[in-house]
Amino acid sequence: MPLTGQHVVVLGGTSGIGLATATLAAERGARVTIASSRPANVERALSTLPAGTTAEVADLTDSNQVADLFNRLGPLDHLVYTAGEPLNLTTLDTLDLAAARDAFTLRYFGALDAVRAAAPKLRPGGSVTLTSGTAGLRPGPGWSIAASMCGAIEGLVRALAVELAPLRVNAVRAGLIRTPLWSGLPEADREEMYAKIIDGLPLGRIGEPEDAAEAYAYLMEQRYATGTVVTVDGGTLLA
Repeated sequence: MPLTGQHVVVLGGTSGIGLATATLAAERGARVTIASSRPANVERALSTLPAGTTAEVADLTDSNQVADLFNRLGPLDHLVYTAGEPLNLTTLDTLDLAAARDAFTLRYFGALDAVRAAAPKLRPGGSVTLTSGTAGLRPGPGWSIAASMCGAIEGLVRALAVELAPLRVNAVRAGLIRTPLWSGLPEADREEMYAKIIDGLPLGRIGEPEDAAEAYAYLMEQRYATGTVVTVDGGTLLA
């Protein structure tokens, strides 16, 4: 197995796509470390992950904590960044600019800072995989912040692939995945959103975290893709 014996660090690896990716990497032989800002989430995730997985607690919006985290971790082979708070969709007339800045702080600047701290620790042949979404290419009303973050991440991936070569830098562009990302929506609104989207999807179902995890594992294991974005969306961009 290509990941056997390799050190995979998943920031945001305590739930949803991050947890599924950490689980799959461990099953494929990697030594996995997850990290999150909430100790309770870390403990809960560790109870479900394969034996040998380790965990760290760090605020990924605090540059000093991020630097300390990677100094503690030492050499690694693959960095995966899936960290993000639940999305709050809002139209322009109700936009909370401070909340929008906070969203960028974790999802974009947190990713950028993590790569900066991790890059000197990545072994030859290593990789970075960030997280984007189909909102960047097909937004709806209220998606301006989410779409902007996706566009920023994908631009960052291309720039870092050039700057950090021969390290590989890629991203997964996820469609609608059933994760805590949507926990900020009332349950009725969330189920209504799922139903509307399912109705137009070629595959006729909402994605599960394990569907996306396969794409992250692929980008870690293959050796000849960089600056790319792999789409896992059930056909969202075709609908």
